[in-house]
Amino acid sequence: MTWNRTPLAIAATLALGLLAGCANKAEPRYAPKALQDFEATVELEEHWAERVGDGLGRARYPIAPALDGNTLFAADEQGLVVALDADSGSQRWQTELEVGVSSGITAVADRLYLGTRNGEVLALEQSTGEIAWRTPVASEVLAAPQPTRQLLVVQSVDGTVTALDRRTGDERWVYTASEPALTLRGTGTPQAIDPVTFAGLANGRLVTLDNRSGQPLWERRIAVPQGRSEIERLVDLDGQPVLTPDGRLFVTSYNGRLVALEATSGEIQWERELSSYRTPVLVGNRLFVVDVASHVVALDADSGAEIWRSEALEGRWLTSPAFADGKLVVGDFEGYLHLLDTRDGRLVGRTRIDSAGISLRPITDYRRIYVLADDGRLEALELTE
Repeated sequence: MTWNRTPLAIAATLALGLLAGCANKAEPRYAPKALQDFEATVELEEHWAERVGDGLGRARYPIAPALDGNTLFAADEQGLVVALDADSGSQRWQTELEVGVSSGITAVADRLYLGTRNGEVLALEQSTGEIAWRTPVASEVLAAPQPTRQLLVVQSVDGTVTALDRRTGDERWVYTASEPALTLRGTGTPQAIDPVTFAGLANGRLVTLDNRSGQPLWERRIAVPQGRSEIERLVDLDGQPVLTPDGRLFVTSYNGRLVALEATSGEIQWERELSSYRTPVLVGNRLFVVDVASHVVALDADSGAEIWRSEALEGRWLTSPAFADGKLVVGDFEGYLHLLDTRDGRLVGRTRIDSAGISLRPITDYRRIYVLADDGRLEALELTE
């Protein structure tokens, strides 16, 4: 393998990019492991590839694409938004916004919703890309806006949670939380359903908000700041809470715990010491988590018992995991896409998308995987065995 920069140097750069509100340098805690050969049992075949502008930019804004039906929507940090045929990659339309995009895209009910660097939320028509409305919120938006049937819930980088009318963009309520002086570069993504919104905060707390008024119904501390330095005391809840149909919540925290809660009361069902700023994925009765060391961990969702742990990709700054046809899918900082068997954590497939790296969770649709590299290369792949 040829390196333009050493893995440690690249990891140090990524560590600096994770932090906001700090002038001190951060050293990576886990040096990236070199990739080892293995016997692949699954192939990843390129179906199509397109370029989406300038990609995520130097700041690596989390501008995750969105799939709705047979259309894939993507954007770059300069404000280019495109709609692509998900099967062929052919472009249906593109539009240039006069403002930089900073959040992931949400596509639902014939509209797109996204946040901007100057603290606005925009709604675009899925059919044409025309702006339906735009509304200012408290500050820059990094988390993808989350819809209910009537509301669009937006979490800004200052910790403010704002509910907008999905149809008009009018403000319905605002919840403000105190933020620590130093936080990770990012915010939690709310989990919104019609009655309530679950929001993870940079102060280590999870709050449940009544969607009629924005008033807290209950609040639970997930992580407690510890240590002497500001970095050691980071306890951000940057992953999105995972909500199950039977009313359980799974919440990760940085320098904290992985917690399973009863959603209506906040009562803790089980907890594990596990530091993560990634969103888990639940498949059946197994919960899959990427921790701060880029270990991939499978847990029993009922008890929290560890089923297996893969350390093969340690220090490789893995994305949040996705699920495709019995496999976990993760990208890494060198642009490799890895497949792990959900039964035992074995590596079963790998391909390189782009040397610029992959920061965003891949989108999966059974055996199809869509991956956006940091420099804007968008690729569709098919799983074959």
